[in-house]
Amino acid sequence: MSQFEIVAREDFSEVTYLLEVRHPLMAKAAKPGQFVIVMLNEHGERIPLTIADYDRTRGTITLVIQAVGKTTRQMQQECRVGTHLHGMVGPMGIPSPISHAKKVLCVGGGLGVAPVFPQARGFKEAGAYVIGVLGFRNKDLVFWEDKFRAQCDELILCTNDGSAGMKGLITDGIAVALQGHPDIDEVVAIGPPVMMKACADATRARKIKTMVSVNPIMVDGTGMCGGCRVKVGDKVKFACVDGPDFDGHLVDFDDLMSRLRRYSTVEKEAEQRWSDHCRMAQAPAVKAQLEALELPDPSEEALGG
Repeated sequence: MSQFEIVAREDFSEVTYLLEVRHPLMAKAAKPGQFVIVMLNEHGERIPLTIADYDRTRGTITLVIQAVGKTTRQMQQECRVGTHLHGMVGPMGIPSPISHAKKVLCVGGGLGVAPVFPQARGFKEAGAYVIGVLGFRNKDLVFWEDKFRAQCDELILCTNDGSAGMKGLITDGIAVALQGHPDIDEVVAIGPPVMMKACADATRARKIKTMVSVNPIMVDGTGMCGGCRVKVGDKVKFACVDGPDFDGHLVDFDDLMSRLRRYSTVEKEAEQRWSDHCRMAQAPAVKAQLEALELPDPSEEALGG
């Protein structure tokens, strides 16, 4: 049996959930910005997931996942405390460099809130003044606010409908932070590509160093398949071995979003096949609930994040 036991789970919303997986060696080696590739079962696909947190004492890795396709929906249904993942490889990718910046703005939109947390904590531990800007669609989707308040000197919470924090998009929160702190040395932004592009545009004129974490289509995670190509300036990089962090002012976000949409039809067909053969989905009440649930497009901007 696989040793990748799920020791804790938390559901933040209908589509967002947390899994804490026991893996002492990986927890010991993990650093901010890295990711893992997991397989739910022997015949499952390999999916990359950013490490949202790690606990070296407990020997666990924390993953925050959004059910946006066949595998992530299946994991949402089957991954319970006491079950096991078939495979988990990592930590992969180049760790995010924790610079000697004195004042840092850490921006997380939607699901990007989770992977930006280790970086906020890393900068705080390095002695920086950390400002957090978190964006969600509404208060029901907000998670980890207390964790960020414990690590950030200031926290700006944005929701599209104003039900929590300030009303507006995450770029509105960035504008507030830049207005109040003209001496920000570095910005770290993680979220949907459109959001990260907007963040880079917001800091470009001031020439503030802006790092983004990209999550393109990925298969092997070792640089062999070439599926995770990202245009950065006049060069082509592989997110799995050259990233996932890149200079946001150089990333070609339009190309990135185009690549993310390339297999959308195939992904929807795979999700439909799984739904049609899933016994739970065949239950009238559950099937109706699934059909009514509008899943977000990971390549698009989530309002408020």
